[in-house]
Amino acid sequence: MSQPANTRVRLFGHLFSLRRERGLPTTAEIWLPTSGRTAAAVAEDLKLPIDKIEGVFVNNRAHGLEHLLYPGDEIAFIPSGVPGPHRYMLGIHAAGKRDI
Repeated sequence: MSQPANTRVRLFGHLFSLRRERGLPTTAEIWLPTSGRTAAAVAEDLKLPIDKIEGVFVNNRAHGLEHLLYPGDEIAFIPSGVPGPHRYMLGIHAAGKRDI
């Protein structure tokens, strides 16, 4: 028996298009345990190509894919290919470095 969804995941860019092409919702409703789950594991569960993901926004802050996600977090995967200036303004450039 599956758990009821407790978290919403949004997708942008080619990740959004990929889900739509597969006939899947572009906003995913998922269940996360209270102990958390890594963004990479969630991406794998959603069958997203890890090599096409730059990081994840969690509660409006950029993080690397090893960041733990918890129930109720606001989550959005960041597709690779974000232009240079935006990487700095959005905090994507430093995201993976903070989680190491």
